[in-house]
Amino acid sequence: MAEKKRPTYSSEEMKKYFNDPQYREQLLQRSRGFLRKYRKHFFALLGVLLLLMVVYYQYIISGLPSLEELENPKPELATKVYSVDGEILGTFYSSKNRMYVPYDQIPQHVVDALISTEDKNFYSHWGVTPWRFLRAMVKNLLALRLKEGASTITQQLARNLYGFQQANENTFDKATRKFREFFTSVEIEKNFTKREIVEMYLNEIYFGRSVYGISAAAGMYFGKPVEELTVSEGAMLIAVLNNPAYFNPIRHPERATARRNLVLALMVQEGRLSPAQAEAARNEVLVYSSNEEAPLGLAPHFVEYVRQQLRDKAEKYGFNIYREGLSIYTTLDSRMQAYANRAVDEHLLEKQEQFNKIWSWNRRGAVLERIVDRAARQSSLYRRTANKDSILAVLKNDQGFIDSVKQIAQSIEVGFVAIDPKTGGIRAMVGGRNYRTFRYGLNHVTQIRRQPGSSFKPFVYTVAIDNGYPPSYELNNQPITINMEDGTEWRPQNFEGDVGGKSTMRSALTNSLNLVTVRVITDLVTPDQVVEYATRLGIKSPIPPYYSISLGTAQVTPLEMTSAFGVFANEGVLVEPNSILRIEDKDGNVIEENIPERKEVLSKETAYIMTNMMEDVINLGSGLRIRNFFHYPAAGKTGTTQDYADAWFVGYTPQLAAGAWVGFDDQSVNFNSADGQGGRAAAPLFGRFMKYVYEDKTIPITQPYFKMPNGVERDTICADTKKLATEFCPVKMTEIFNSKYPPAKCDLHISNDSLDTGDPTEF
Repeated sequence: MAEKKRPTYSSEEMKKYFNDPQYREQLLQRSRGFLRKYRKHFFALLGVLLLLMVVYYQYIISGLPSLEELENPKPELATKVYSVDGEILGTFYSSKNRMYVPYDQIPQHVVDALISTEDKNFYSHWGVTPWRFLRAMVKNLLALRLKEGASTITQQLARNLYGFQQANENTFDKATRKFREFFTSVEIEKNFTKREIVEMYLNEIYFGRSVYGISAAAGMYFGKPVEELTVSEGAMLIAVLNNPAYFNPIRHPERATARRNLVLALMVQEGRLSPAQAEAARNEVLVYSSNEEAPLGLAPHFVEYVRQQLRDKAEKYGFNIYREGLSIYTTLDSRMQAYANRAVDEHLLEKQEQFNKIWSWNRRGAVLERIVDRAARQSSLYRRTANKDSILAVLKNDQGFIDSVKQIAQSIEVGFVAIDPKTGGIRAMVGGRNYRTFRYGLNHVTQIRRQPGSSFKPFVYTVAIDNGYPPSYELNNQPITINMEDGTEWRPQNFEGDVGGKSTMRSALTNSLNLVTVRVITDLVTPDQVVEYATRLGIKSPIPPYYSISLGTAQVTPLEMTSAFGVFANEGVLVEPNSILRIEDKDGNVIEENIPERKEVLSKETAYIMTNMMEDVINLGSGLRIRNFFHYPAAGKTGTTQDYADAWFVGYTPQLAAGAWVGFDDQSVNFNSADGQGGRAAAPLFGRFMKYVYEDKTIPITQPYFKMPNGVERDTICADTKKLATEFCPVKMTEIFNSKYPPAKCDLHISNDSLDTGDPTEF
């Protein structure tokens, strides 16, 4: 089809148009005829355009924040977890690691750097600069893409605060977003002062490295609070804002420094910094935090334990721990936690080296095969692939994979916790050897249940003492056979396989004699009573009422064992272990405050007598290695399970109860030697920790010794009869007993005639 040519006019026709009114009117009539002919189409098109503009306007305002949202903006704020001595232990956040700080805590030079760089007319405009905005939009329309932003600080705040910007925006979405930012910025300026806008902006904006807000940025980049930032450091953080990835000062120091220098130059240009101050700032050597990722902190297992509790409380109180900037004040003492970490590091270094020398996989082929198979099935490669049999075969024949599985399987694990028995507050918690890299793995203090072995025995003796039997009460240290309900026979043995004559309960606990302990539960008390007392003292794990529980066959957690031993330290009063003292919202309003409940579950007399008996465990018995480190009064009990699979020590001082479990995640791996006894594999960890805590003079020790209550008496007894000594008893010893249950007087040595004359004919 031939292209239609536009009409051309000669010079004569043009001359005629301007000089001949009749000719000109004729042409105008022809044009009016065209307009009359297409008038309806023109107005219809105009109406459509106006309708589209109205619809588009309605679409724009439909996405604007409500008046309530404008007046009460809710930025995502990270929740902070504090130790009892004021240290930040960790933070909880979803996608935005942000800590809110008020304007007064932000150095003025940071504000000056922001205004000079991002919006020099900030204090004179009302949220937007209309001419710059219109100019930018025209350029964008002509370029058919969003080429220029022209955003003020208020517009940037609007974008970040109300989530206008979305991923994968097209040109239409970008234009709409800019209009919404425009309108919202005006409303923000109506509702807030300039000071409040700056405060919100600096707490909201993204600084890279997964942190939002000037406070989190100061901590992440420079490891210091925001109020301590220097001029150079503040200028660097403002420089980062332009493009956090491109101007990352750790990964791209040269380009970041150049941008920082530009910020300083702009501050001088705007009269907010003197040339001398700028020169000094340019010459300052900046020292950055060494970690690219946020540090896990001193107590990651404890922080995760707190997070799990907050998750349950969130439904009750209706808060979001990841977005609302809560402050969580906990019971943990950062100093004690540091000592717990140190003690674990030193202890495991020594024990792992010893274990590696004696452990061999050569005789444990079946065990290794099972462990490798399980590890292969848990691998991400196995889970992702459809051809699982082929992947299993590959992994099981991959020596590198097998070696890594071996290393993990033979790694000694640990669970250690320290509790203030008077308040129940958890002061330190190490949930595993991986506390430096821990994320959401297993907590060996709260999430494992293992047999405690002989560390359970104090509960058996507690029942006997509470029923009036003195520590000097004697039982036979002889073999015993017990008929079980299933028709089998149980023949317990002492750990060393030895037997003897009679033994006092004190000596049996000190030397961890199994046969005497079993006779206590068969002759003096009942399994049901032992279960009842253990539950009363705070053991929540199910305990079957069998005779074998006297030797620690029921499975328990280190946390509940430590808490239960704390009852002895706290004169018979149980305070449930707790970790959260107070929860506050971002404005400091108290959401929850926890006051521990105290419950007397044991008499002071029984608690002290048991303490006195367990002091002998440390001073004379299986816990003696503690004295290599710690020399203050302490009591406790070791525990060792079959094949040396689990090693325990649970003990206490007047101020602290602490429990240590040492073992392996895979129970087919064990110490398999005397090095796995509780006295060797767990007790030294307790000793190291207590040594470091008691040596720290910043931690007050107000009661260094156990106090004997009025209801307990100390007297001499006959070494032969274990009754109150008479003047004629040849050998005497000191013992304590409950005043309500005084022992009888010795009826063997009642006169001089009863004394041993040394005549051989008397034997």
